[in-house]
Amino acid sequence: MSAAPVTINTEWLSDCSGCHIAIVDLHEKIMAVLESVQIQHCPVLTDIKDYPPATVGLVSGAIRNEHDRHAAVAMRNSCDLIIAWGSCAVFGGPAGAGNIHTREEIVDSVYLQNKTTTPHQPPSREVSPLEPAVTPIDQVIDVDLYLAGCPPHPTFVFEALRSLLEGRTPQASQESVCAKCKRQMKKSDATEIRQHSDGIPDPELCFLSQGYICLGSATIDRCLSPCPTNGVPCTGCAGATMQILSEPNRDIRTEIAERMSRLTRIDRQTIVKEIEKSAKSHYSYTMATAMIGEKPTFLIKKWINEADEDYEATHG
Repeated sequence: MSAAPVTINTEWLSDCSGCHIAIVDLHEKIMAVLESVQIQHCPVLTDIKDYPPATVGLVSGAIRNEHDRHAAVAMRNSCDLIIAWGSCAVFGGPAGAGNIHTREEIVDSVYLQNKTTTPHQPPSREVSPLEPAVTPIDQVIDVDLYLAGCPPHPTFVFEALRSLLEGRTPQASQESVCAKCKRQMKKSDATEIRQHSDGIPDPELCFLSQGYICLGSATIDRCLSPCPTNGVPCTGCAGATMQILSEPNRDIRTEIAERMSRLTRIDRQTIVKEIEKSAKSHYSYTMATAMIGEKPTFLIKKWINEADEDYEATHG
């Protein structure tokens, strides 16, 4: 390890700041990092407005508006290495749902038709204009390392920073969330899809075997499986596995439906339709990345329209 501290800049774009809080979650391990690094530009720690030269840049959040684009480019110009930090930076994150709507629809809903916003008029010039679409940061700048997660588990944050300090390749597996989940996949007689509010799931049995939609088998492990371990089905916050991202014929809903239909007596197409009905939720972390959003099988507007029609037909 070099004697001189490694300089780090961090920046957050359109996100919730949770990835920055993940640094604090390192607890005592943060001391091992801070002994070797000098944090410079960091929205939660420093009041530095410019972007001093740095060895490593951690960028969280998606490109949502002109400010995000400017900040991302400034980070790229000032840092030797850029890490796309968290699922919003890597895949676009929940902000990607904005791509389903036009900018005009969003402004109208947020400013003109919102009863809690006054006056009812578009934002002033002080508000950074929206980009034509929400994108991961690698659509605007070159990225050297991807660290997905919402936020990435402190174990992965620590490993990424230590590996960079030691000049080695980070240790990151391509396993799914299921790799750390202790629940057992078993064939069951379940015949209906169950909602999260439908009783208490069997703590020993895979959620899919019980008829609950769980995205663990289609989600890359950057969390160590805390949700399934504690009785909550995976929502896919770390993003899809590389098999799904890299292969055009693989898709989140069909992968989950294939596994659940094999583990239960529920028809595969019934499961596909159930996932499509809540596509904004099930694809919320990844729909902005071209690897998902541009798949020929990704027809989210069609799914939303069909869900609306079904609701109208049922409720009148």
